[in-house]
Amino acid sequence: MLQQTQVATVIPYFERFIRSFPNVESLANATIDDVLHHWSGLGYYARARNLHRAAQQVRDEYAGVFPLEFDQVLALPGIGCSTAGAILSLGAGQRHAILDGNVKRVLARCFAITGWSGQAKVQKQLWQLAERYTPNERVADYNQGMMDLGSLVCTRTKPQCTECPLKKICQAHAQGKERDYPAPKPRKTVPVRTTCLLILVNRAGEIMLEQRPPSGIWGGLWSLPECPAEDQAEQWCREKLGLSGQLKSSWPVRRHTFSHFHLDITPLEIQVAQIDLVMEAGRRLWYNPAHPDACGLAAPVARLIKEIQDKS
Repeated sequence: MLQQTQVATVIPYFERFIRSFPNVESLANATIDDVLHHWSGLGYYARARNLHRAAQQVRDEYAGVFPLEFDQVLALPGIGCSTAGAILSLGAGQRHAILDGNVKRVLARCFAITGWSGQAKVQKQLWQLAERYTPNERVADYNQGMMDLGSLVCTRTKPQCTECPLKKICQAHAQGKERDYPAPKPRKTVPVRTTCLLILVNRAGEIMLEQRPPSGIWGGLWSLPECPAEDQAEQWCREKLGLSGQLKSSWPVRRHTFSHFHLDITPLEIQVAQIDLVMEAGRRLWYNPAHPDACGLAAPVARLIKEIQDKS
């Protein structure tokens, strides 16, 4: 959960998650809908899908006992070298280097490593330093200390250099150029995509949701149907969903930002008058906001549903 998400945001999610899935077996046996429901709002939903698959792999291949060999941990879905090293050093006391974002920043400043830390040649330098300075004893304390140093002292914008235990050997500090290391990620023009999300409300006040494909944007989550253009909404509903309805209102555009693009969403509220076809079983459902099912909702969809509730 801490990948790409701040600690303060994660804590309530983590506590709810652990209450519902206290061990590997309970997580492995849960439905992906239930797992995504607990993850809804954290973003980067591939992490949740990978965590669920990893739990199933531990259940099926290791009889529910988490493996302690580096290559075995690395083979689990969603786990890279740094995460595997963190698990085995903090959880099992093994000597493994780690290189999360905080550690990268500490090492880049301490040794004045030029370039963006995501570049292959810079990554190689940082891994060499991480391996060289990881001790043979008290590895868990060292790795946790390095992560804490980066998150609390050697911060990205306002490093607390006077409080840093490495200030006497830090080359960036000696140069007075702490903020120059590591170099920022090269900026790219972020593309903008547009879509219409259909808020289809039936006579009972239920809202149609459909489950997205397991991969891609909001993979596996429940979302509102998407229509390519506002002027085609009613026809699209008849042809694609077998629903006859009337467009009540077009809501203001709101932007949702992903890691690689912006998505400008136009919500269209449609009152459904008649259901002409049977919905595809399993992929679509009528969702009662007053008595919500435990299903993972994409964050913008959850906000739109709340707006509908607040209006009613």
